[in-house]
Amino acid sequence: QVQLVESGGGLVQAGGSLRLSCVYHGATFSSSAMGWFRQAPGKQREFVSAITWSGTNKYYADSVLGRFAISRDNVKTTVYLEMNSLKPDDTAVYYCATKRSLVSTRPPDSAYDYWGQGTQVTVSS
Repeated sequence: QVQLVESGGGLVQAGGSLRLSCVYHGATFSSSAMGWFRQAPGKQREFVSAITWSGTNKYYADSVLGRFAISRDNVKTTVYLEMNSLKPDDTAVYYCATKRSLVSTRPPDSAYDYWGQGTQVTVSS
């Protein structure tokens, strides 16, 4: 069983920064891909970023490329999402997800096995 706990959300002005954290409680973090997704009110959940088990390969949605950075610490079993130059359109609940995988490519969005409870990010204009 795996539990994911996100933190770091909050209210920030446009142009500001936040760092989200997701702590993985379980035994297989180092062999798991990790992803961040978000869901804005009235919209479907969308992919934001993903990182493979080794941290070698990282993936970003076009809308956040160049502004967000994903990283992982396999000792702390934590994945991070550094968010810079935030825009009001980034306002959403952000979810962490995990997929047990030693493949060095991005998992399909539907393939993730476990999800966190989400953390709210609100960007004011």
